[in-house]
Amino acid sequence: MGTFGKLLIASVAGFIFAGPVQASNVPSKPMPEETGEFREKGRTIYMERCSFCHGLMGDGEGPAAKYLDPRPRDFTLGTFKFRTTQSGELPTNNDLFRTVSRGLPGTAMQAFDRDQIKNGLNEEERWAVISYIKTFAQEFDDPELDPVKTGKVISLPAKPAEFNAETVARGEKVFEKAKCASCHGNLGRGDGNKEFRKDDWGFPIRIRNVTHPWKIKAGGEVEDIYMRFTSGIMGTPMPSFIKSLNEADRWDLANYIKSLQHKLTSHQALKAQEVTGELPEAPDDEGWKAAEPMDIRLAGQVVGPPRWQNPSVEMVTIQALFNDKDIAFKMTWDDPFMDIKHDEAKEFDTAGISKVGAFNSYVEANGMIPRALETFRDAVALQFPVKAPAGTKKPHFYRGSTSDQVHMMVWKADNHAAGERGTDEGNARGWKQAIKPQKDDQQQVTGKAAWDQGRWTVVMKRPLKTADKNDVQFNKGVFIPMSVNAWDGSNGEHGLIMSLSTWYYVVLEAATPISVYIYAALAFLVIGGLGIFLMRKVENEETADDGQQA
Repeated sequence: MGTFGKLLIASVAGFIFAGPVQASNVPSKPMPEETGEFREKGRTIYMERCSFCHGLMGDGEGPAAKYLDPRPRDFTLGTFKFRTTQSGELPTNNDLFRTVSRGLPGTAMQAFDRDQIKNGLNEEERWAVISYIKTFAQEFDDPELDPVKTGKVISLPAKPAEFNAETVARGEKVFEKAKCASCHGNLGRGDGNKEFRKDDWGFPIRIRNVTHPWKIKAGGEVEDIYMRFTSGIMGTPMPSFIKSLNEADRWDLANYIKSLQHKLTSHQALKAQEVTGELPEAPDDEGWKAAEPMDIRLAGQVVGPPRWQNPSVEMVTIQALFNDKDIAFKMTWDDPFMDIKHDEAKEFDTAGISKVGAFNSYVEANGMIPRALETFRDAVALQFPVKAPAGTKKPHFYRGSTSDQVHMMVWKADNHAAGERGTDEGNARGWKQAIKPQKDDQQQVTGKAAWDQGRWTVVMKRPLKTADKNDVQFNKGVFIPMSVNAWDGSNGEHGLIMSLSTWYYVVLEAATPISVYIYAALAFLVIGGLGIFLMRKVENEETADDGQQA
């Protein structure tokens, strides 16, 4: 990987396997005087830390810019999305400080607070680079456009509406009244529009899935959400509601959005629950309520070319049940569009980007692949090592290797929609080789799938044990490595352009043998009897001593 690739990885590190960064929002003191010397210090920092994305001229055209979605901010236009000022106004100094300090979750804009990251900036350095950034837009030099002097700053009330069932219920009614579902969907998953939208710069954007707090760029707390309703997000379809909704309604709406946020699980091992009778195959079967869920985080595939740093599917929730014959997995993930078509003629030709000595091996965010509806299929895959791992050794999570193959179960939405076998089994020996499909008589995975209101649910079922040496075998009490690959067709994802996870684990909980309970009961009786014997012995000895003394 060349220098360009290393720098690009560094620039997108803020949203690869990472959630929101909690950093200082409020400076300890106001910005120092913006002297020429102070701005020169900021210029040096900007060139070293910011220009790779934002460009030498601050126009958002740095060498990494075309590989990032969303694009880096063009400072020369004076248009800033995340502010505490009224719609159309410039941000305050403190607004800029907040963004530089904590970054923008879900984007390549990392946090620069030194208290949060080792290579960050101290407070004075952050102020210096902000002072220099302001030189790119002439609007900052006009006193009549200063929102502080003109009174265009939005103040938060001292005590906002409390987050409770009552305010959430009122907020749900505001959500309906303001027609928020027309964009964000009835359940906030970003599936309200059945087409792509564009920002004021002409770049395609997706409506925000507000149930994923790690993707809410300016913060997922109630106060942050309230501010977005009030100020709007300039350059995007998100308007200000300051005139159409009163303050109380906006607070209630913010509380409702907060209530929709998904709370991530923290465990790394999926417990497959044993059940009696047949396993559920339908996604909506009540039997799945007995299965514990586990969230698996995914990131863009940047291990090998073509490298993709703008994934759509960043989390898959998985559950598992098994009986004496089979095991079933249920996978759920959010996707605003149901992509059930696949145009092989539009697949990306990786020859140039993958060859040795290529300038770089990353896929541009726009232009290199079609990110459009009705182009590529949605898909998901489960991956397991074929050989049971010895100790901590596992195959590489990216398709294994030539000497350590993996077993893959790949579900494709176009096959599912056509009524064909939705899931195919195959084997991989490293990402440089295509997945080798297993023979028809070895295809043993069955299942069903459904898409509803911006969410896919896929069920895969197969025997616990098979006669195929290329299959994973499921045994009770064994921690089996498991990882997930996912493709969002309308995001241009196909082939190796996808999102993927590292290894997690699935373990089939073994029922406790009755002998364990019998041995435990016997041990209790033995220990209890021994205790009684010792107590009586001590009492008898004390009685004998008392008699001798008498």
